[in-house]
Amino acid sequence: TEQAVAVAGGIIGGILLFVLIGITAYLLWKKFCHLLSYEKLTTPVKTTNANAIFQDQSTSEIQLKSTSRSRSVPFIIPPTLHGRDWINLTNEEQVQEDSDPYMISQSGPRSSFHSLAGAYVVGTINPELYKFPEDKSETDFPEGNIGRLWFSIEYEQESEKLYVSLIKVRKLQPPADSCSPFVKIYLLPDERSFLQSKTKRKTLNPQFDENFVFQVSSKMLLQRTLKFLVYHVDKQKKHHLLGQVIFPLKNETLTDDNKLVIWRDLEKENLEPPSDYGDIQFSLSYNDYLGRLTVVVLRARGLKLQGESHAVSVYVKVSLMNHNKFIKSKKTAAVLGSPNPVYNETFSFKADQTELDTASLSLSVLQSIKGEKTHLLGRVVVGPFMYTRGKELEHWNEMISKPKELVKRWHALCHSI
Repeated sequence: TEQAVAVAGGIIGGILLFVLIGITAYLLWKKFCHLLSYEKLTTPVKTTNANAIFQDQSTSEIQLKSTSRSRSVPFIIPPTLHGRDWINLTNEEQVQEDSDPYMISQSGPRSSFHSLAGAYVVGTINPELYKFPEDKSETDFPEGNIGRLWFSIEYEQESEKLYVSLIKVRKLQPPADSCSPFVKIYLLPDERSFLQSKTKRKTLNPQFDENFVFQVSSKMLLQRTLKFLVYHVDKQKKHHLLGQVIFPLKNETLTDDNKLVIWRDLEKENLEPPSDYGDIQFSLSYNDYLGRLTVVVLRARGLKLQGESHAVSVYVKVSLMNHNKFIKSKKTAAVLGSPNPVYNETFSFKADQTELDTASLSLSVLQSIKGEKTHLLGRVVVGPFMYTRGKELEHWNEMISKPKELVKRWHALCHSI
């Protein structure tokens, strides 16, 4: 019996060992088959006929040669977009009918056109359409222009220096055939000192390219105004003023890394002596569509300041009146210590067109000294026939006859109206 049990145990052990070896072999076979297997593509790879590629490339090369004569750039469709529907347009331009907003364009540089296998040209792009707009500052001159001046300004905070570069002047209108111009530069309100350019001989379009430096504190900078006077020297060495440019600094952002290049048209200087109380220059404009009356206070001259000039600040108060009743007023910024202040400030008032026959504008030039009462230096009123005569009435009527245009004039100040 013991032998029978031993035999039975051996048979059972042999069977179990055989089963274990079989399972192990099966697992090893499965693993080996998995390493050798690959995932079949769901869609077949689209092959490209080599002849078609070369044919497309040769066709594209022919188109490139023909378009190069017109200096246009070929617009190429990559192979990934082949097969899409395109709508034919004029001039060989095409547009995609069903555009895919999620289409990702191919990235990476192309070494040459031949590397675009299967690509073809559908049109051309005109480079002229993508050029920067031409600078017309040297070609577009308004009627009656007496010259145009270019300059640049830059302010250095650390040294408190204002750098002014006089660049050029174009289209001067001299009193004689020949012209030898030069420029004087002032930093107002100081009119006693100036810097002067070299004289350019026998030219109406002088190129200066000269640099000038003014010492001015950062606190006073925005209250200063640059003044350029352009002169002509005749054969007798007499100086003739051709025009001027007034440029206030208060509206400019001047920093070390901000060099502004600016051009301005020359203006004729008012050579008439100022009136008893001084003069004021301003522009009027009326927009009949918006019902808006606009006043641009430009500058004043010949003011009779009361007290020491360095302590006096001068400003202009603009008031809209109707039937001599006050409606609204606005003020300019104050300018320190100058009998010839420059403002260049714009104000707008609501005024219906039906009110223009009864409305008027009052511009009062006032001075103030700290701790003292405000003093009236002069005043002028412009309006319809009901309130004004002479130049003031002419200015008002010209404003109405030229809607939406700025009409500029000088007016004499009166002490009481």
